[in-house]
Amino acid sequence: MKIGYPCVNETLPCSAAGTFRLASYSAERLVPTVAANLACLQQILEWNVAHGLLFFRMGSGIVPFGSHEINTFPWQAHFKTEFRAIGDYVRQHDLRISFHPDQFVVLNSPDPAIVQRSIAELVYQGSMLDLMELDSTAKLQIHAGGAYGDKGAALARWVDTFHTMLPEAVKARLVVENDDRLYSLRECLSLHDETGVPILFDNFHHECLNHGEPMRLALRLAAATWHPTRDGVLMMDYSSQAPGERRGKHTATLVPELFQAFLIDLDGLETDMMLEIKDKEASAVRALQLARQAGLVPAAPAGYTPPVFAPRAAPAPPKPRASKAKA
Repeated sequence: MKIGYPCVNETLPCSAAGTFRLASYSAERLVPTVAANLACLQQILEWNVAHGLLFFRMGSGIVPFGSHEINTFPWQAHFKTEFRAIGDYVRQHDLRISFHPDQFVVLNSPDPAIVQRSIAELVYQGSMLDLMELDSTAKLQIHAGGAYGDKGAALARWVDTFHTMLPEAVKARLVVENDDRLYSLRECLSLHDETGVPILFDNFHHECLNHGEPMRLALRLAAATWHPTRDGVLMMDYSSQAPGERRGKHTATLVPELFQAFLIDLDGLETDMMLEIKDKEASAVRALQLARQAGLVPAAPAGYTPPVFAPRAAPAPPKPRASKAKA
């Protein structure tokens, strides 16, 4: 098992998603921004390796406007050496890497322009994995998309887009995640049946939207969609409900009792787990400690001292709204 967190390391004083306004785009701004983003990405990966976190979801903004038509700079060639060096580091330390394109990537939209922009974004993010020379176990994670008043037709459009419009390099990396409002594990499995796309399992989304499948069974249904060499072991997202918040809101920090109960549900199933929890690496380190106690990952190296994180401050209560004066 590999455990990780997405995009941002809150301990380090750098960002791998530095950007600027579209109106300010120029090659002169792009080059130093990408260089700084890649340097920070390397720092994040080194921090993760030092603390045993071997799964990382890279942020979409490494190359500002990477899929936008305004970006005509040959950044792939310019930063080829830097991307390859990061890929070498990933392979050297047996890291698992992924991307999760933003919510505007919708393959089943009835608007052809949205579909084309979505494909361009997938090509952009997949090209970074290609530049790192990572194999097809490094994935591009998306959702099934919108329902548009007819989920059957929307799923059919997804399948058609996959077969007729996606480049083979994108198909090889694409995985689809069950969500908490529209497309359950069962409906994502129907996409797998039509396309072979693996299902990235989200335990929290399954708790919010399911068809009665127990967690143990759901995990195994998703895992069965992953080819052991072409796709690698099951990738999954882990989180739990934020107390007192709307249904589906992620917790601010790891709840140890819930995580330990979930580890029991794995019951020997191999998976790489991304913690979608607000305090990022802090919860990932705690989850790794619990997984070590459960014997699911190797013990920490001799002399290793886990980092100490300050307790996460409770969110401030909402301010009362001022009442409108009566006419």
